[in-house]
Amino acid sequence: MAKSESKTPKKSPASPPKAAKPKSQPLDERILAILGRDPAKSLSAPEIAQMIEPEGDWHAHLIPIRRAAVALMLDGRLVIYRKGKPVEDPEDFRGVYRLGLPKDE
Repeated sequence: MAKSESKTPKKSPASPPKAAKPKSQPLDERILAILGRDPAKSLSAPEIAQMIEPEGDWHAHLIPIRRAAVALMLDGRLVIYRKGKPVEDPEDFRGVYRLGLPKDE
């Protein structure tokens, strides 16, 4: 191999930077936006996950939705319901749950 040839590939001329993807809304804001469509209604985590990811693997959103819901409830921006009643401790609940916006009282 001649000295002028090298094993490293030649770099192509600088290509223009790709357009940045628009940042998606944080999950907590997406949950609140979905619930805000009908504030009197509560939705289950799978219903919200399917609205976030209508095609594809919406199951992957279930745990992040639960974590975001706990944080939102601790902030007073969301209510987690079990058997139609708000949970007492958002960090310690099990089973099927629904999410809703706080009701104005």
